[in-house]
Amino acid sequence: MKGFLVVIEKVGGNYSTYSPGLPGCVATGETQEETERNMRAAILFHIEGLIEDNLPIPNSTSSAQNVAVP
Repeated sequence: MKGFLVVIEKVGGNYSTYSPGLPGCVATGETQEETERNMRAAILFHIEGLIEDNLPIPNSTSSAQNVAVP
């Protein structure tokens, strides 16, 4: 099992998400929960495509941190 960082952003009335470790892998949804579910499905689909094309599945090297500023 691999883990990938995903970034979820509220855009207008919907949510959008992407994974820095999987360029081009994105998803959207009306709620954050729906967007997370859609992103899981998108990641699985993306990885299946990589396997079918005999391409390596990347290791996630991304991390995230909130930075407080005064």
